[in-house]
Amino acid sequence: MSTLTISIIVAFVLGYALIAMESLTKINKAAIALLMFVVCWVLYMVDPSPFVQLMHPEFKGVGDQLVTFANKLITEHLGDTATTLFFLMGAMTIVEIVDQNGGFNWVKNVMRSKSKRSLLWKIAFMTFFLSAILDNLTTSIVMIMILRKLVQDHKDRMIYASLVIIAANSGGAFSPIGDVTTIMLWNAGMITAGGVISEIFIPSLISMIIPAFVLQFLLKGKLGGDMLETDHSGDTELLEFNGSQRKIIFAIGVGGLCFVPVFHYFTDLPPFVGILLVLGILWTITEIFYRNLHRAKGDSEDFSKRVTNLLSRIDMSTILFFLGILMAVACLEEVGILHELGGGLNSFFQGNHYAVTGIIGVLSSIVDNVPLVAGSMGMYPVQATGDMAVDGIFWQLLAYCAGVGGSILIIGSAAGVVVMGLEKITFGWYMKKISWIAFLGYLCGILSYWVIRTFIFATPL
Repeated sequence: MSTLTISIIVAFVLGYALIAMESLTKINKAAIALLMFVVCWVLYMVDPSPFVQLMHPEFKGVGDQLVTFANKLITEHLGDTATTLFFLMGAMTIVEIVDQNGGFNWVKNVMRSKSKRSLLWKIAFMTFFLSAILDNLTTSIVMIMILRKLVQDHKDRMIYASLVIIAANSGGAFSPIGDVTTIMLWNAGMITAGGVISEIFIPSLISMIIPAFVLQFLLKGKLGGDMLETDHSGDTELLEFNGSQRKIIFAIGVGGLCFVPVFHYFTDLPPFVGILLVLGILWTITEIFYRNLHRAKGDSEDFSKRVTNLLSRIDMSTILFFLGILMAVACLEEVGILHELGGGLNSFFQGNHYAVTGIIGVLSSIVDNVPLVAGSMGMYPVQATGDMAVDGIFWQLLAYCAGVGGSILIIGSAAGVVVMGLEKITFGWYMKKISWIAFLGYLCGILSYWVIRTFIFATPL
């Protein structure tokens, strides 16, 4: 391992440690993530030649050609990262538009409960199944918006929000469209929709139920009476649109989010394109509504719920944090660390795929699961039979572990990152209070999968 490689690893580990200690250093995690991203790539560009030769042996250029190629790699990784960031920004904006126009009030009313524990179970199951239909990122945003209307105490809400992370990641793991990693494996033909749903559903459900069971003991008593009253915040603004217009906004927003996987399936375009399509339609419809309001109330009227005003509510620090983390991990990928790690795991555990995928799942809570899964897909070719066959143990466990394992640390998944930003949950609090609970559910899910594949589905469906 070269000095440059070691330097890049040290920069990543140091940056990661500072992010983990945000509550002590009082330095915003986004600032550290951006510095970590830049430092890693600066070190890479000191001498990119050995890294390019290692990861891209087909390239034979030197000098300026090498520099151009290295910059092209950075741009390609930025493009991959941007698809996630634009999806996140689009989904957050759509949910904000629907929420500010009272779209989630009916969900709030359905989920309202006097008992804190009863609410916890309602949150858990709704998040779990909604995540399989939409995706874990969008679902987390929606559920946090609903939680803010139901639970005013921030300490209690952090517990509920932590369960949202766990349930969203678990729900996304058993669905071919519920998580970026399952979409990757599904599109590559390594798992089938029927296979992953039939065999990963129960492990995913267990990985959610066990943490929910433990977390309920952290919540005692009933919700205060003031929390059960109708949420009056923003009622005057809600009158900007009439009831029919608000229903149209809700139908387009929520229906559009459900339509995104269908759009991706039929067009083969990245999911963020579908999100931006829905946002564009929703934005246009609201502008038409506001045009009529201007005619009725005059052009001087200022409407606070207009999309141009709501855009300022997007948490850019979370977006930039996500940018820094993903680009820093991309640098680790380009220097070959992830590939070496995967190969080393396979050799160390002598082909025990439960152990290999289990470790990959734990690692996915530290670094992004997308490059880990991508690296695994590149290292292990699909075979005709055995654990590496289509719907084999390795690929299905990889889908489960990479998704559910991201819940072990709060920055291990897109859902965790966005909830961390929205609810201001610190890395240290989550690691101390929640990580062991999520890890327990994770292990129990793997055990249940072993039982299923050993005694129920000895061969894949």
